[in-house]
Amino acid sequence: MLFGLDGVEIGLVIVFLTLFAGILTGFPVAFAIAGAGVISFAIIAALDSAGILIHQAIDTGSDEYRALIADGVVRNAISVFRYPELPRVEEALFPGGWEQAMERNISFIVNRMNERVIAGQSIETLLAVLMFVMMGIVLERSKIAEDLLTTMARIFGPLPGGLAVSIVIVGAFLAASTGIVGATVVTMGLLALPTMLRNNYSPELATGVIAASGTLGQIIPPSIVIVLLGTLVGDLYATGQETRAQLAGCTDALTYLGQPAVLSVGTLFQAALLPGLFLAFLYGAYAFGFAMLRPSSAPPVQMSSSAGEPVTRSEALTWYLAAPLGLILAVVIGASSGVIGTQAISVSDYAEQDDGPALRTAVSEQCQMAMIDLHGQDVWDASVAQRATMAAAGQTGDVVLLTDEERVAALEAAFDNAAPIGSGVATIFTLLAMVLILARGVSPSSNPAPLIAGGMGVVLAFICDILFISPATGDGATFLILAIPMLVTLYGVRVAMGRLSQNELLRVVFPPLVLIVAVLGSILGGITNPTPAAALGAAGAIMLAAYRKLKEENGKSKIVIWSSFALVIMILLGVNFDLRVTRSDVPLEDWVAFVLAQIAYHFAFFGLLYSCWVLFRSNILSPVVRETAKVTSMVFTILIGSQLLNLVLISFGGEHHIQQYLRSFDNEMVVFLVVMLILFILGFVLDFLEIIYIVIPIVGPVIYGGTLDPAWITIMIAVNLQTSFLTPPFGFALFYLRGVAPASVTTGHIYRGVIPFVGIQVIGLGLLWLFPGIVTILPDLLGG
Repeated sequence: MLFGLDGVEIGLVIVFLTLFAGILTGFPVAFAIAGAGVISFAIIAALDSAGILIHQAIDTGSDEYRALIADGVVRNAISVFRYPELPRVEEALFPGGWEQAMERNISFIVNRMNERVIAGQSIETLLAVLMFVMMGIVLERSKIAEDLLTTMARIFGPLPGGLAVSIVIVGAFLAASTGIVGATVVTMGLLALPTMLRNNYSPELATGVIAASGTLGQIIPPSIVIVLLGTLVGDLYATGQETRAQLAGCTDALTYLGQPAVLSVGTLFQAALLPGLFLAFLYGAYAFGFAMLRPSSAPPVQMSSSAGEPVTRSEALTWYLAAPLGLILAVVIGASSGVIGTQAISVSDYAEQDDGPALRTAVSEQCQMAMIDLHGQDVWDASVAQRATMAAAGQTGDVVLLTDEERVAALEAAFDNAAPIGSGVATIFTLLAMVLILARGVSPSSNPAPLIAGGMGVVLAFICDILFISPATGDGATFLILAIPMLVTLYGVRVAMGRLSQNELLRVVFPPLVLIVAVLGSILGGITNPTPAAALGAAGAIMLAAYRKLKEENGKSKIVIWSSFALVIMILLGVNFDLRVTRSDVPLEDWVAFVLAQIAYHFAFFGLLYSCWVLFRSNILSPVVRETAKVTSMVFTILIGSQLLNLVLISFGGEHHIQQYLRSFDNEMVVFLVVMLILFILGFVLDFLEIIYIVIPIVGPVIYGGTLDPAWITIMIAVNLQTSFLTPPFGFALFYLRGVAPASVTTGHIYRGVIPFVGIQVIGLGLLWLFPGIVTILPDLLGG
């Protein structure tokens, strides 16, 4: 063997050296990856044809190998790493010749492009990347970061390290509204870095906090990294669990696990939210601690005061803390006690004869032992006993038709269990009440009568729901019953919004905050998947940017406002009425709702077109479209190039060789730790896109094929990948910041500044490792 290495190992070295050399040439990464695949395949094929590369494969015809099979060892579990004493045979890397391997690669690349880029199941999720990118670029061009930085600096500037803390808050806010690392770092570098340096902030702290806060878009949803990972890890998790089941001697993962092996992007968004906010908290804590230890390097800064009505301490505590918390607590108590809940009554004509057993029991002996080890003897015994009981009663677990008496009894039970206040009514009117409370806190000296009237509308809505709305009340009747309370409440909300607009912080934060809540709320709440939510976010960002532009020009911004209301009306009608007019019997109220929804839809669409025209004539839309096309084309080109490189690894057995090595470890936590260390080291020289598309598909079937929670694994990888933007010498955030930093800030300042934040991310990873509940608590609560 050459250099004492197996031919497959030499092939792996050739591939990765070629990849690194291609990246260092300065060519665009997307083309360097594809070129590295072609060149490395040519080199390996030439060496293999010359007989230089020899693969030492296990002799499957030996007595030792047959003895292992006879002992019940699964063929896929036999490798040179776990059984190094097995006899070997020498064979070429390409047993059928490089020509056959190349032909197979070409057919594979066509199939993979069709599956993952053109017409596969993941293409719909990948469309979310395009729209999230557009959403981020539009918001960045609408000067939202500038307004946020100015406002937050006024609030936190007088505190020690206040400017640095405000940078972290704005970075987290922009991460949730844009998710574009480059745009965030450049914007904050242009706006905040000169101010921080002018106020005697340490260049290291200033550059470090800007670079680190700008990378929060990698983890805080809507994160493009999470979307891209989600398109891969769902398949990798399913594949890994299928392999795990087969290694355990079972036929499939459903039999072995007792449940489907499914992981969605929505679940990953739920899992990523708290870790992202946790990292932002660690950044802010470091900045504050730095200021405490070295006050001269992060001094308090008194910014110009903002206009607004003075609010006393007691008023602030009452209306900003006590009243909102009291309202939320009342809603939580109502929901937990059953006063607030679903009022929908749905009784099927069918019912199951009996709950089926938790596990399938008609399995092989080897699978049975593996399932007992996984689920426990009690669960297995209960499943066997339940299966026997059902068989004795002639039951199969199939559904049966309910009798009239059973259906009447089920309906009565459903009516008795219905909540007095519907969850939808409680949610909408609680949010409106929160607006009224905050408006009172913003301007305590103003006339409270309109706000009191709005509050009475909220109370009236709850009373009407309790007295007049039942599970039997139709959608149209419900709408009419709540119309008057809603109008009274909206009267107060209209006045409240005018007062809230007088507060600079709320005026700056509220519009993008509504957009964030709409996008993330629809995903985290399980209302829709990321692609429609991304479309909503892109459209909302365009309308928000147009509104800001029209306000600057004193133009007709009311068109955008009414279009936004039309969008809200359309959503409310869609939630409260059945708009499927192709049904055989459509009630009058559904027809009316359908017509109103059509009117609202066309008006909202007109508002979107008008917003696009405003941005186009302002020379904003064209750069946004070009930048969006540039970023998304780069992502898809890297996807194609990485598929080619992966197929080269597969062609000579490199991917299988790496997976066998990882599976040779007995402890899956050790395997995951090795993978995380490799990803961390690769982050010094590779971008997150290359790591996602090249490395994750290789190691994914192994790390997702164990007992670890797949959402936890993915978020750990995402946080680890975040360091690829910060780690010298090739951290992209460092290059972005270097390009906009003043001449007085050296590359050394930037490198020294980010090192503590890289350490913070490592500490954050360690805490997520020790306390995985930080990742899994939201998916568990929201049913992700």
